[in-house]
Amino acid sequence: MSRRPQTDLAVLGALSVEPMTGYALRAAIVSTLGHFWSESFGQIYPALARLEADGLVAKDDGRFTITAAGRTRLRDLLRTPVERTPPRNGLLLRLFFGSTLGEEACLDLLRDAADEAQATLATLASIRTEVEAEPDHPDKRWFLVTIAAGEATARAQARWARESLESLSPGMA
Repeated sequence: MSRRPQTDLAVLGALSVEPMTGYALRAAIVSTLGHFWSESFGQIYPALARLEADGLVAKDDGRFTITAAGRTRLRDLLRTPVERTPPRNGLLLRLFFGSTLGEEACLDLLRDAADEAQATLATLASIRTEVEAEPDHPDKRWFLVTIAAGEATARAQARWARESLESLSPGMA
């Protein structure tokens, strides 16, 4: 799946939760989907215009709403195979060239990665509490599955960073 259908999937999916303005849509993608997906304003607004022209979303009083055709398209997009994209990890890129960057800078990067993972875990714990407090939300179990994936990733990142610090500077981590 190319970038465009992936963007359409994110936009239609977010609008399936509730109608919103383009700005609110971007904010929702950042605050909710942003834990595992990102879209820029430069991707969202052209997608909204295209989806509106195709009759998949409608705009009323500045807010976009997914149409019945949009829900059908969303289901079709959700049923397509997941596209695996090559990873882009700036931390690992820098650590790979650690001899050029320098040992102390690399250790600082690892400490920052451990701290960031702990912060992510705290954020996800807060989100989990909010989601669990909604007893009748139809998507609750799916939200919890994605939260669990984020928690597992953050725990793994924290563990890897600590183990790396220990292996690079025993007794100093």
